[in-house]
Amino acid sequence: MRIRAGIVLIQDNKVALIERHRAGLHYFVFPGGGVDEGESPEQAAIREAMEELGIEVALKQKVAEVQLGPKSRQIYFLAEQTGGEFGTGVGAEYTTSDPNNFEEGIYVPIWMPIDQLPLRDNIYPVDVANLVVRASTEGWKTTSSTFFEEPK
Repeated sequence: MRIRAGIVLIQDNKVALIERHRAGLHYFVFPGGGVDEGESPEQAAIREAMEELGIEVALKQKVAEVQLGPKSRQIYFLAEQTGGEFGTGVGAEYTTSDPNNFEEGIYVPIWMPIDQLPLRDNIYPVDVANLVVRASTEGWKTTSSTFFEEPK
């Protein structure tokens, strides 16, 4: 089973997302990536924050787990920036991918106002975006939420 770990980073009523243009599609995802062998989801989330955003983070709590069909699981952690400079990612996505290659596309770290999330239908996973909107008014639950989505 493929496991992906990601972060939910919120500052000034905005959430950090990665804007993607790939294979003719335009969409947004929460920062994160695959968990490497011998690595915990927490370690992967911290590493991916540096690779994709250029920042150091402290994880506050697990907020969601998304099961995408039988072969993929995603785990998301509420994170707080503790260092680094947003937008200076050092991962292969930025250093070796070709933005002109239809299959590779581009990765652009952005801040999206939370009140804009419900207006878009291209933020994935949808359930995590909805969770961020709810938490902005109700606060974060002390337990994580579990969602089941069909793979795209």
